[in-house]
Amino acid sequence: MADIRARIAKRAAKEFKDGDIANLGIGLPTMIPDFLPEGVSIVLHSENGFTGLAGTPEPGEEDYRVIDSGGKWVTTAPYVNFFGAEESFAIIRGGHLDMTVLGAMQVDEEANLANWIIPGKNVAGMGGAMDLVVGAKKVVIAMTHTQKGNHKIMKKCTLPLTAKKVVDMIITEMCVMEFIDGKLTLTEIHPDYTLEDVKAATEAEFAVSPNLKVMEEE
Repeated sequence: MADIRARIAKRAAKEFKDGDIANLGIGLPTMIPDFLPEGVSIVLHSENGFTGLAGTPEPGEEDYRVIDSGGKWVTTAPYVNFFGAEESFAIIRGGHLDMTVLGAMQVDEEANLANWIIPGKNVAGMGGAMDLVVGAKKVVIAMTHTQKGNHKIMKKCTLPLTAKKVVDMIITEMCVMEFIDGKLTLTEIHPDYTLEDVKAATEAEFAVSPNLKVMEEE
């Protein structure tokens, strides 16, 4: 599983340009900074009130004054800026984030997103995700293709939606899919899998790009 998660994070890291301002969801997306291409530096925003998120501290080096939006201790870059929640969400809602990369429970063929667990489960709600996926210029979903054999890329989401028609790209261990002219389209496939494998693991209908590429890990 660790290798699969790293594969997804490596591919997602290729979407960034030097200087991008981005927000990364909890879990797998937090691995992305470890795989940024050489010469690419990004500014990470945390919706609980700062830009300049740097990473996870080594044991014993935690700064107990600083946590990320998931409640974990984090390190900060030299250029860190702290501000209130109102300014943080003004950045998000004002369209100032170049990209957000989030996990998901389900995405469907209409680009709808469900990425929060129903009340009473391990995650209380969607948090800032509903603002992020509407406010960011590009929305990338980085996730495993299935969950315990169950489809996650659906004809229609069956879980409560985070937002409608917001997803631009899906990156899994199997492939890359993009919404092109409103149509879910397979644009890259990992050499470990065949087109039939992807079809079997995907409930949604999708087109295959005439310029289908190999999903490279390096």
